[in-house]
Amino acid sequence: MPARLTIRRPGLDVRSPRRAARLRSAAFGTAFVALLAPALSACGGDASSTAGNATLKWASSYFPTHWDPVVSGSGAQFRELALVYASLTRTDENGKAVPDLAKSWEYNDKGDQITFHLRPDLKFSDGEPVDAAAVKAAIERAKKQKNSALFGDLTSIKSVDAAGLDAVLHLSQVDHQIPQLLGERVLQIASPKAAGAPEKLDQNPVGAGPFIVQQLIPGTKVVLKKNPDYWDAKNIHIDNVELISAPDASTVVSGLQTGVYNFADLDPSQADAAKKAGLDVFVQPGFNASNLSLNVNKAPFNDDKVVDAVRHAINRKEFVDKLTFGYGTVTNQPFPKGYEAYDPKSENAYPYDPAKSKKLLAEAGHKAGDIKLNLVIPAEDPQAEIVQSQLAAVGIKVTIKIDKNWATPFFAKDLTFSLYGTTGRDSAAQTLTAHFGPNGPLNLSTPYEPAGFEAAVAKVRQTPLDAPDYTDILQAATRAGLQSKALVFTYSSPNLFAKSKSISNLPKNPAHIDWTGVTISGGN
Repeated sequence: MPARLTIRRPGLDVRSPRRAARLRSAAFGTAFVALLAPALSACGGDASSTAGNATLKWASSYFPTHWDPVVSGSGAQFRELALVYASLTRTDENGKAVPDLAKSWEYNDKGDQITFHLRPDLKFSDGEPVDAAAVKAAIERAKKQKNSALFGDLTSIKSVDAAGLDAVLHLSQVDHQIPQLLGERVLQIASPKAAGAPEKLDQNPVGAGPFIVQQLIPGTKVVLKKNPDYWDAKNIHIDNVELISAPDASTVVSGLQTGVYNFADLDPSQADAAKKAGLDVFVQPGFNASNLSLNVNKAPFNDDKVVDAVRHAINRKEFVDKLTFGYGTVTNQPFPKGYEAYDPKSENAYPYDPAKSKKLLAEAGHKAGDIKLNLVIPAEDPQAEIVQSQLAAVGIKVTIKIDKNWATPFFAKDLTFSLYGTTGRDSAAQTLTAHFGPNGPLNLSTPYEPAGFEAAVAKVRQTPLDAPDYTDILQAATRAGLQSKALVFTYSSPNLFAKSKSISNLPKNPAHIDWTGVTISGGN
């Protein structure tokens, strides 16, 4: 897989469209949960019966397919893997990099070398030491392992020197994004000893995170207990975790009501039902964005007027109204409004204007019905139907084609037209490069890139994150990227969750789930 991408469906590397099947009837969901509760106890035992009585029972829509952090390329699944693995840095409530396994770091004067100083006396759950050698091994494995989903994110790292607790990263370019990048999305660190057999690590994870795996049933359930050797164990107040694969969106509310779960990912379609059931429904900030992907190397998108016609044919508000149940927002960028990298100057580019779209198609020599497109997606999705309807309104005929192996032609850049959505990265420069760079994995039009983009991103990397002009430089890079003809962004969907009132509020760390300080009153 080319690079670490961000997806909603387990097992792929791009956040694929929502499945219509997740909107099944609530009646079926209630019956299913009634059957599910005893089944879960039978197949894995009840974690609440182990030592300690504060048990998190999390129903996950994105249950990891892979537990090797080098292989698991999903921008949603990293939240679950963070139960087991810690990283050099983590993200705080302001979206900034703060210490995790590394207690501090500093750059050299030139900005092409960074040294991370690890906390002393840490160990992985198999007893191996957490030291600079482990960091070096993790980076080298992520860059070299054949099935790594991360190597495209680590191109700035040329080599690593390990000296005790000091990991010295030599960079191929000045890059002040490294502390932001090497958080739990991109470098969750596994025990080098366990990682010596990656195929075993993939279903028997060994990390230095807040919890230790006790039992793992692939695709179904994992039982974990608190890691007493975690560096911040004193602030982890959860004794046990049951992570369960949520069978269907419509079952989640019933499962929370009956106590099968006490925490769950929530589809927006279920939010009202969850509120009426007396559950806490909340939005965790994130960087999510969905879009149409065009291949400008193939007809008809090799004509700029056709590309502009598609841009003006898209009514973003319809996506928000029909798909997010009031929780989403329109966006024409790979970032939601309010995020530091969002460029206000680009906000009104290519507004919805079907009349102008028709005019552009006519100028390009196309009559209504002349252009016929296959929209290739991995699963049924109401997003695709909205695109089909909106383009039909301006005279472009779209046929929806479902290919469960869609990722292969997408990453090979063989498709002409597709959809995807991403959960972004903690490093905005990395998000921009993935979408707009000449080799960006999310750029269906490789090697095409908008003029001036690479120089704009290089300037971002060369600018310290605390520089007074950093935000302006970052937004300028976004503006340069948005000149791309290969992407039409549509809407930003939320990270929506529901929990029982027994669980205290979670830290508002953008895109992350952080269990630090979280309590569960009354045990279960």
